[in-house]
Amino acid sequence: MNNAHDKELASEFKDKIRFLEERNARLTEEINTVESEKRSVESEKFRIEKELKRLRTEMERLKSPPLIVGSLRDILGDSRVIVKSSTGPDFIVSVSEFVPKKDLIPGSRVSMNKQTLAVMDVLPAPLDPVVTGAEIIDKPNITYDDVGGLRMQMIELREAVEDPLLRPELYKKVGIEPPKGVLLVGPPGTGKTLMAKAVANATKATFIRLVGSELVQKYIGEGARLVRELFDLAKEKAPSIIFIDELDSVGAKRLDGSTSGDREVQRTLMQLLSELDGFTPTSNIKIIGATNRPDILDEALLRPGRFDRIIDITLPDTEGRAEIFRIHTSYMNIDGHIDIDNLAAVTDGASGAEIKSICTEAGMLAIRDGRDCVTRDDFDRARSKVMETEKNKMSKPPALMFA
Repeated sequence: MNNAHDKELASEFKDKIRFLEERNARLTEEINTVESEKRSVESEKFRIEKELKRLRTEMERLKSPPLIVGSLRDILGDSRVIVKSSTGPDFIVSVSEFVPKKDLIPGSRVSMNKQTLAVMDVLPAPLDPVVTGAEIIDKPNITYDDVGGLRMQMIELREAVEDPLLRPELYKKVGIEPPKGVLLVGPPGTGKTLMAKAVANATKATFIRLVGSELVQKYIGEGARLVRELFDLAKEKAPSIIFIDELDSVGAKRLDGSTSGDREVQRTLMQLLSELDGFTPTSNIKIIGATNRPDILDEALLRPGRFDRIIDITLPDTEGRAEIFRIHTSYMNIDGHIDIDNLAAVTDGASGAEIKSICTEAGMLAIRDGRDCVTRDDFDRARSKVMETEKNKMSKPPALMFA
């Protein structure tokens, strides 16, 4: 009897132990869940507090009074400066202790408190959208291998631009100064821009390209200001190469009987001459100009000390045309029986741009015929289309159109 009772008690005891263990496991799991939710809530709370702090800072910033833009005239010491406000008069004001003294340079733009006119910050120099919109490439991807038919011209350009930037000690040993500027003269499409980009790539210089006509502005003084900002941008991104295309649009000869528009162009030219005189030949800024009308350029641009070296970029000869054809066809899937030298022989008078156009047109003709390989017939038809047709000339208007 006692044994049966003991067994029953033992069974009840085991059941209670199992129940307690299961309950303990559930409670442990619930604790883990609650702790996980607690960490999640704390993380969300931290994120919300951070966002709230940011919003409060932004609200305080938006509630702060507007600042006045002024120009720093002079530095007096004792944290006082003379500024010219945008409203007109000059003021002697204090400078915030958070403004670094090294940034206080006469002529720089500053922001001032509206009530006390105290200088709160030094603003960056503004650049005109024409200058910032120029073609600015930190390092062009054009190499010397991409330039064909201009071997001697590339040697002269490298001597005037690449060597002074990479090996200035050569000029010091000989005791001469390198050219300040280089002028590339030649018909359109002969590779003037390509040469400038190749030199910029070799020197790891920033390439800044601007068309000369963009420097001609409507209002008095605007063109000269653009020239100043262009050179300031080049100094900021030095070593740099400034490439001014169509230089004749801003550098034409000055005439006595000129209109007000001509006089504004002449002011821009004089500012360009001043900037060319304003830096040393051994500086890390080089100027390259390009034009196809050297006969109308002002003599002051061409004198020694400005555009010292003039490089004549002529149409390529047969050997040069073959080299250009090889450069452009190296990326194409062409028939192995095509004779590049023969193509160069039958394209007499073609510029580098026209040769590239012939290669592109030949590829398009192959695509039109549903082929993935360009044949000699495609090149013949492309040459006829690019060089021998009147596609780039406007037809004459009807006789009675303007009667």
